[in-house]
Amino acid sequence: MATYSSVQYSGIWNLSSQANARGANTWPAPPGAPTIGTATAGNASASVTFTAPADPGVPATITSYTATSSPGGFTGTGSASPITVSGLTNGTAYTFTVTATNATGTGPASAASNSVTALAYLFMWGTGASGKLALGNTINYSSPKQVGSLTTWVSSASSSVSASFVKSDGTLWTSGSGFAGGLGLGNTTDYSSPKQVGALTNWLLVTSGNYYSVAIKTDGTLWGWGQNNNGQLGLGDLTARSSPVQVGALTNWSKISAGNRFCVSVKTDGTLWSWGLGSSGQLGFGNTTNYSSPKQVGALTNWLSIACGYTWSLAIKTDGTLWSWGDNSQGQLGVGASYYSSPKQVGALTTWSKARGSWFSSTAIKTDGTLWSWGGNSLGQLGLGNTTAYNSPKQVGSGTTWSQISGGQYHFISIKTNGTLWTWGYGGYGTLGLGNTTDYSSPKQVGSRTSWITLGGGLSPFTSSAIAII
Repeated sequence: MATYSSVQYSGIWNLSSQANARGANTWPAPPGAPTIGTATAGNASASVTFTAPADPGVPATITSYTATSSPGGFTGTGSASPITVSGLTNGTAYTFTVTATNATGTGPASAASNSVTALAYLFMWGTGASGKLALGNTINYSSPKQVGSLTTWVSSASSSVSASFVKSDGTLWTSGSGFAGGLGLGNTTDYSSPKQVGALTNWLLVTSGNYYSVAIKTDGTLWGWGQNNNGQLGLGDLTARSSPVQVGALTNWSKISAGNRFCVSVKTDGTLWSWGLGSSGQLGFGNTTNYSSPKQVGALTNWLSIACGYTWSLAIKTDGTLWSWGDNSQGQLGVGASYYSSPKQVGALTTWSKARGSWFSSTAIKTDGTLWSWGGNSLGQLGLGNTTAYNSPKQVGSGTTWSQISGGQYHFISIKTNGTLWTWGYGGYGTLGLGNTTDYSSPKQVGSRTSWITLGGGLSPFTSSAIAII
C-alpha cells in the first residue's frame, strides 16, 4: 500500500512526521463524541459536565467544546468541562449535548444529558383564607413561604379566594375556594394544596378574578371556568362552569387579564377584546352594557398589553402610549377626574412599558426603568410617601431599575433589575411580606434575596405571590 511522505496537507500537517505515531494513510478528522456527564440547574442557566474524547494531538488538537440545550438551542462554549449554558427560561426543563471541535471541524454530539429545570421556586404570603396560599392550611403568613419543594413553577395568579399556577410542563394547578367551580376541578370543594386541573400539558398562562379564571393554551385557544353571573367567562351565557370550557373556536388569543367579573384580552393580530360586567364602562365600548361573549374594542391592531383594575382597564399600544377607561372614582385612570367608557390616552408620552391596576390605583413602568403611580392612596398604595390621591401619574422616588410590577387590593409588589423584591401599601394579614402587618407608603425591600424572577398576577386582596431562585 502506498505511503505518504513529506507532504503538507492544507499547510498544517506533515504526514511523514505523523506516520510513525499514527500510521500510514491517516488523515485529519474531526474529534469523536464527548461522553456526557451531569447537567446541574442554576439561575436561568445550567452547568454541563462531560469527558473529552481521545485527543488526536497536533495538528488536530481539540480547541473547544460546545454544549447545546434542547429545547431552545441555547449554547455555551469552553475549552474544558464543565460548560455553562445561559439564557435558559427558569422553570423549563432542558437536556444538553456536547460536541468537540478542532481545526478540521466539529465532531458528532454526545448522548443527551439528564433533564434539568432551571430552578424556580414558588412563594406565597398574606392571608391563607380558604387555603389559597396553597400551603396545606388556612394560616396567614407575613413573610414569603415556599410552596412545596418543586422547582417547575412558571406563573401564578391570585384572586380574593383562590390561586392558579402553571408549571413548566404545561400543567395547570389551583388551590383555595371552590365556590361556583372556581378551581376548575369539576366540583365546589375547597383545597389548601395545589390540585391539578385535568391532565392536559398545554396550558400557557392563567389569570383569576373573584371565583372565576380564564386561561390561554399554547395552541392559542381561550378557556374559562367558575362564576359567570355577568358573562365574565365569555361563553355567551350566565351559567357557571366547574371545569374549563373553551371560549369560541379561535386560536389566536395572546394575552388576558381579569378584573371584577370582566375580562380584557389581546389577540395575536393586535386587536383588543373584552366581555363581562360593563357597569362602569370598563369594557371600553362607550356604554355600560354587559356582554357575555368577546367583543372587539374599536378596530385598531396595535394593542400590545392589557391590565384590568377592579372596575376599569389599562392598556399599552405598540407605540408605547398608555390608555385607560372605566371607573375613575379615585383618579385611577390617570386622565383627571372624568370617567371614560372608551379608551382614553394617559398624557402624551410614548415610553410606557408595563402597567398594572389594583382596586382603585394604578402603577406603570417606563422604558427608562422609572416607576409611576396614580389613583386612590388611602393606605399609601401609591408608594409616594403619603396618603394623597392623584389623578395623573406621579414618579415613585428617583430609581431607574424597576423591572416588574403587580397589584393587589390596596398594595403593590415589584421586582427590580437586580432581582430584589419590593412592596408597599396595606400590610394587614402580612400582605407585604415584611414580617409584620404594618402599612408602608414607600417601597420596602422584602428580605435580602436577589433572585426574584417573576410576580404573581391577579387582584388578590391581602395576598402576594412571586417566583424566585434559591
